Amino acid sequence: MIPRRELGKTGRRATILGLGGEGVLRTYGREAEARALIERALDLGITYLESARAYSGSEAYYGLALGDRREDIFLASKSHARDKAGARAHLETTLSNMRTDHLDLWQVHDVRTEGDLEEIFGPGGAIEAFDEAKEEGLTRFVGLTGHQDPAILTKAMDLYEFDTILIPVNPAEPRYRSFLEHVLPAAKERKMGVIGMKVYLRGLASRLPGYRSMEPFYRFALSQGVSTVVIGCDDVAQLEENVALAEGFRPMTKAEARALIDEVGPYARQLMYYKP
Repeated sequence: MIPRRELGKTGRRATILGLGGEGVLRTYGREAEARALIERALDLGITYLESARAYSGSEAYYGLALGDRREDIFLASKSHARDKAGARAHLETTLSNMRTDHLDLWQVHDVRTEGDLEEIFGPGGAIEAFDEAKEEGLTRFVGLTGHQDPAILTKAMDLYEFDTILIPVNPAEPRYRSFLEHVLPAAKERKMGVIGMKVYLRGLASRLPGYRSMEPFYRFALSQGVSTVVIGCDDVAQLEENVALAEGFRPMTKAEARALIDEVGPYARQLMYYKP
């Protein structure tokens, strides 16, 4: 069984491994592969599944695969719209694609700049659509996501009472704009559920000298006090490898974590903001 943790003040418990909307799910025209991946994730006990309006055909793949198993899982998606009308339109499309009448979590996607904050939280901004959706029962919870600037996320948390936050959690980011140092404590103080992403450094961890297993990176992320981590998978075999890591998870000591940070440190900037 995959262990579960409290998802902050939502009162829900999530498996410590969530299925992300990347990998094979961030494609078009690969319905058979995507459906097989989602169904296998459900069979293996994963309860946290997420996507985004920006993730190609990901939402529609979920709609094809979930069926009557929808109520067994915690379903999340995101909108990158910055205005109210655009966010509401995204939500309607998301619900239609996912073939559900509500999300468990709808997230403000990829907040990066002061300009984003002004648009999202200003008059007619996207946060109005998120707030109304929660009031109407179209989403149970509202979350925030970002991976560019920790200071922007902390400001956003002061502007709205979010239920969750999705941030990078890996041994490279403490050396460059640390979300663990600046965002995680603020989220914990607000009793928000913290969801880790980019655990494997956009898949680049396997290129680091001496690392052929992703176990150290998974253990590092789950040892930082987060509720769960989301990982996109290219195929069922990769999914099963990650489930095995989750089932065998052992907390990392502070000494082990510090050693991993030191080893990855020289590559931190290029790993966190790598552009192929």
